[in-house]
Amino acid sequence: MARILVTSGPTRQYLDPVRYLTNASSGRMGAAVAQAVLEAGHEAVVVTGPVDVAYPAGAQVVSVVSTEDMLEACLAVFPTCDGLIAVAAPGDYRPIKIAERKIRKTGKPLLLHLVETPDVVAMLGTIRSGQWMVGFALETEDERMRALQKLERKSCDLIVVNGPAAIHAADTSVEVLDPTGQVVGAWRGSKTTVARELVGLIARRFNHGPCSR
Repeated sequence: MARILVTSGPTRQYLDPVRYLTNASSGRMGAAVAQAVLEAGHEAVVVTGPVDVAYPAGAQVVSVVSTEDMLEACLAVFPTCDGLIAVAAPGDYRPIKIAERKIRKTGKPLLLHLVETPDVVAMLGTIRSGQWMVGFALETEDERMRALQKLERKSCDLIVVNGPAAIHAADTSVEVLDPTGQVVGAWRGSKTTVARELVGLIARRFNHGPCSR
C-alpha cells in the first residue's frame, strides 16, 4: 500500500477582509482521484483549498485557504508520501498588501499590485526523494507544448492536460504526457471514470502500482 498526496481545489488570495482572488475549480476531480486511490487499495492524503464537494470518508483531508497555506501543508506531508497527484489549481498571484479594512468604492479605478505566489508543485520537486510526481496543466492554447514546459519546470514524471471546459463540470477530457511528449493516456467521460483510468495508468507506470517505499 502506498501513501499518495492529492492536491485539490482552488486557493483564495485575500485583497481585504471580505474579498479575494480565486478561480472556479470545484474540487470534483481531486475528490474523484482521491476515491480512485482508495479504491486501488492505497492511502490518500488530500490537501484542499475551499470547496463544496465532499471528499471520500477514507481520505485524510487537510484544509487550507491560500496558495502559501497549501505549500506549507504539502511540504509537511509530502516527505511521508510515495507520490503526488497535483490536481489543485492554486492561485498564481496575490496582492502585495492585504488591506486591513474593506476596500470602499471611490468612483475611480482601483489599481491592484500583484506578485506571483510560490509554485507548489515545483517546490515539492526540489525536495522529492524517490517519490513520483504527476501534475495537471489547464491550458487554453498550445496545450501540449505548454504542458511539457510545466512538466519540466515542476520536475513531474507525467502531466495531465485538460481545458477550461473541465472547470466546475461533472465530465472532463484529458491527455497524459510523459517527459518525451508522448501521449501515454487519453480519456473522456465522467471525472470518476477518468480518475480511475489515471490511477490505473500510474499503477502501470510506476512498478505495477503506485510505488511503495
